Amino acid sequence: MRELQKEIISALKVQPQIDPETEIRRSVDFLKAYLKKTGLKTLVLGISGGQDSTLAGKLSEMAATELRTETQDDSYQFIAVRLPYGKQADESDAMDAIDFMQADRVDRVDIKPVTDATVAAVTANQETISDFNKGNIKARQRMIAQFTIAGANQGAVVGTDHAAEAVTGFYTKFGDGAADITPIWRLNKRQGKQLLEVLHAPKHLYTKVPTADLEEDRPSLPDEVALGVHYDDIDDYLEGKTVSDKAAETIEGWYLKTQHKRHLPVTVFDTFWK
Repeated sequence: MRELQKEIISALKVQPQIDPETEIRRSVDFLKAYLKKTGLKTLVLGISGGQDSTLAGKLSEMAATELRTETQDDSYQFIAVRLPYGKQADESDAMDAIDFMQADRVDRVDIKPVTDATVAAVTANQETISDFNKGNIKARQRMIAQFTIAGANQGAVVGTDHAAEAVTGFYTKFGDGAADITPIWRLNKRQGKQLLEVLHAPKHLYTKVPTADLEEDRPSLPDEVALGVHYDDIDDYLEGKTVSDKAAETIEGWYLKTQHKRHLPVTVFDTFWK
């Protein structure tokens, strides 16, 4: 095994094999313990209709439901948030995901007006906002909305970060990378699918082509195209298996140049970036 591969696996806590039922229980108990310890009552998560938010959302609803039963406190809840930019192409998948997880409440926030207003305000200074940059603005506006809803409901924002995403830094810094708690961190993409299979999720939600869908010039751009490597290779790499040199070098390249995303704001004592 490559030396950096060992380091990455250790840092991201990925196991070569999992028992899906054990990991489901581990995540649900983790969410419950966090709410009880902090005194918070609500879990908030934006639902895209993809694998990761479907899984994190189902685990969140399970946690809230169990807490209501165990404590006889009906104020525990899970709020699923729809956050389209205008009209979302896969809206039906998002609603299928919400139906599957049986969210206690569904909020809808259209981020198009605030995103466009931000772009307009910045470009008034003769700045040029690329389509990619605007995509990051969308991701950050979505997180602002989720934290706002959480703040109004004694809530914590649930993140969907997992090992296959963390290793590549494939998320927006302070956008979808921002959250209070990440129940599926440690799992790779393949393992997340295993949990959804056990939970009897609609198959089309975890077999669809993963896409961030933030860019307007390249709508529904597959993650694997943007990354230049397949998720199967990323998962194999994280499980300690041998992958091609090209795949390993691509994964490690992403890991090294996105270290800042996995780190709190840099201080004078930090040296990782030098």
